[in-house]
Amino acid sequence: MVPNPALGVVFHWLGGLASGSFYVPYRGVRRWSWETYWLVGGIFSWIVAPWIIGGVLTRNLPEVLAATPWSTLFACFICGLFWGVGGLTFGLTMRYLGLSLGMAIVMGLCATFGTLVPPIVRGVFVTQVLQTASGRTILVGIAICLVGIAIAGLAGIAKERTMPVEAQQTAIKEFNLRKGLLIATISGVMSAFFAFGLDRGDPIRQLTVQHGTPSLWQGLPVLVVILLGGFTTNFIWTVMLNIRNRTGHEYISPTANVLSYSDTSGPQPIEETALTGPTTSVLVHSTAAVRQTVAVPLLRNYLFCALAGVTWYMQFFFYTMGETQMGKYKFSSWTIHMASIIIFSTLWGVAVKEWKGAGRAAIRLLVTGLAVLIGSTIVIGYGNYLATLPGAH
Repeated sequence: MVPNPALGVVFHWLGGLASGSFYVPYRGVRRWSWETYWLVGGIFSWIVAPWIIGGVLTRNLPEVLAATPWSTLFACFICGLFWGVGGLTFGLTMRYLGLSLGMAIVMGLCATFGTLVPPIVRGVFVTQVLQTASGRTILVGIAICLVGIAIAGLAGIAKERTMPVEAQQTAIKEFNLRKGLLIATISGVMSAFFAFGLDRGDPIRQLTVQHGTPSLWQGLPVLVVILLGGFTTNFIWTVMLNIRNRTGHEYISPTANVLSYSDTSGPQPIEETALTGPTTSVLVHSTAAVRQTVAVPLLRNYLFCALAGVTWYMQFFFYTMGETQMGKYKFSSWTIHMASIIIFSTLWGVAVKEWKGAGRAAIRLLVTGLAVLIGSTIVIGYGNYLATLPGAH
């Protein structure tokens, strides 16, 4: 198959759109704690979708995995396990550094390590990257991406400064630069292990193509193994939270006890969505609070979690497709993916009015950051295009 970097960039944009959108369905989940809806959605993300979609679009998926060397399976699984740690520590990063600064540091580290380490480990960084025009162009694109991430972080910080004093104090009450930087480093580096796992999965790609799988879908069997590792980490953590918070009954319970307050019209329940679950709700009303038994929309919750989980998986579905179009510089896919995630998640933030009243300075930085990130994906795509030209070296 002849590489088509322009098409590859489009696939990566679609992956970024899926990643930036997957959390939206969780807004429809009601009266479940974070650990409950995260595990239910994760089962669809890490188990159901990879096996069903991989089984349909590739040939002889079980046989391919059975024929894969154990060393390859183990390496991909461990990379997924470590990537899961990166995802879980991401929340702690937000807690100690705030969303904007934490996001910029984690995504910057993840983009850098996930993109540059694979060619360094393979021993081709100097010969195929530094010593070629296409490789140097890709490096420029990576640098532009990091600048864009930094600008997006500054936009978020500027936005936070426009918040009321009370909200700022709530947001930064646990701010701890030293602890936050340490955890952000762990999160960024560990999250990059997904890219390392994809790189180590080349033997699986070769086997599935030999079994007749079209080149476009060759990365899907690799996802099955990596995501199994990610599932393991998240399963252990969410079940521990279910036990600690006594929320294990939520998977099957048709009712829940929620806080309610009284006003002139009688008892009013405090709506608890997936974003403010029953284990983290804070009563903000001055009137007396009481516990009220309400119905839990179980079927609705499962459907929204399934939608969120499958949407999350689609980011890597399109990612593996994009990789096949990038030629020998497929490692650059990771930076495009990171940039696309920030672009589309930010656009969702604008759509749901998270940036309303942010101020002109924040909006200018936001627009600039998005423009720089979009530009970085185009530059990286152009670098890959240069490698496809006759006589390219």
